[in-house]
Amino acid sequence: MNPFSRAASDGDDGSFDDWAEFVPASVPEPGPFLDGHDVLAGEDHVAFHEVTREVFEERGVYDATFGYNLARLNLDRRHPDAGYRYAVDADDPAVLRAEFTPTTPFCPQAAALAKGSFRAWNGLADRHGYDLVRVRVHPSHHRAAAVESDLADLEAEALESGLDDAALDSLTPDPTAGVAAANEGDDSTDGEGSPF
Repeated sequence: MNPFSRAASDGDDGSFDDWAEFVPASVPEPGPFLDGHDVLAGEDHVAFHEVTREVFEERGVYDATFGYNLARLNLDRRHPDAGYRYAVDADDPAVLRAEFTPTTPFCPQAAALAKGSFRAWNGLADRHGYDLVRVRVHPSHHRAAAVESDLADLEAEALESGLDDAALDSLTPDPTAGVAAANEGDDSTDGEGSPF
């Protein structure tokens, strides 16, 4: 069971769009990792994001600041420039690119959430139809270059060892590992203990 209650986080106070809707004003603009690729919108975005909701729930990819499944960030009207955008890779339609834009440029959870997302999505081609989901953080984050390098290394290790659960577990044992450390002000936050 996740440390956060799904029931408590699914109440609607008017701040969230519906899961079945694609609302362009509530999701970030596609960034450079998606340039030149087939960006998902409308029903295509909604379909993949629904699978994302399910696997993030199952695998515990939660935003500790807001206390909800990270997929819900795409629906949060209070943060219209944050969340995930997706694109089918122009060179390989079996690969999906996912770009995460955190709520702030100094979000201490960005690396942990992106790595947790990579772990959650991969090894599940039977669920979402992609052999590989590549993940990067939008360059608006102050540590984007370092996080991107870590994600590229993680991806290379995963491809070398196989994209099955056992291999992915050995690479990223806990999708939320590092969140508590980041909130305590480790060097990944440049001394910032607050997510804002």
